[in-house]
Amino acid sequence: MNLNLNNKNALVCGSTQGIGKATAIALAEEGVNVTLLARNEDSLKAVLAELPAHRNHSYIVADFSDPEDLKAKVSDNGNFHILINNTGGPKSGQIHSATTEEFVNAFNMHVVCNQILVQACLPFMKSENYGRIINVISTSVKEPIPGLGVSNTIRNAVANWAKTLAGELGEFGITVNNVLPGFTDTARLDQIIKVKAERANTTEAEMADIMRSYVPAKRFAKPEETANAITFLASESASYINGINLPVDGGRTKSL
Repeated sequence: MNLNLNNKNALVCGSTQGIGKATAIALAEEGVNVTLLARNEDSLKAVLAELPAHRNHSYIVADFSDPEDLKAKVSDNGNFHILINNTGGPKSGQIHSATTEEFVNAFNMHVVCNQILVQACLPFMKSENYGRIINVISTSVKEPIPGLGVSNTIRNAVANWAKTLAGELGEFGITVNNVLPGFTDTARLDQIIKVKAERANTTEAEMADIMRSYVPAKRFAKPEETANAITFLASESASYINGINLPVDGGRTKSL
């Protein structure tokens, strides 16, 4: 299948590791000019060096914990056909013990920053009659995950924000979709396994085996597998897919 992504421009957030990095590489391999966005400049330079050299790649240093700084960094740099909203999830913990500050900080990082980026990119997307806004969130929008109280709440806020946006922007050739990774072999999963193992008074290896048993595929996803789904949604071939939540979870989520 020809995805027709050659010479499209993409902004990929959280692109120095995990799913974000894999997505940046996958898009670049399809001929996309990729702009990486993360907070660590050394890590950005390292990933930039891994992208195909014959394309016009770049990076932006910005921290999602500072929405105003992000806004300043992207306000004059919004010529993107593709926006991948992706940032690290809130820390684990039960919802009844979470502080109000945790909710506010998570809302700013995930909803407010997404809104800032969309508003920066929207004029160009409309002028091109082509836009792909893809949010990397979580299967918790279908089934809340125990021990991730703040994350469950904020991920659903992003999902509903995206669904509303999809209804508003479809007439401009712009689609808005959410990708819901399951257990994916990333630093975030390592952190979750560690916390779960401590609470269950077991080893991390044993907890990882237990979590794999929940997945019909009996394994964790590779970041590249989620990146492939994102790349398809970014393409012309996905032009009539809009406003959906796409689990990439090996069949773990029980809901339809």
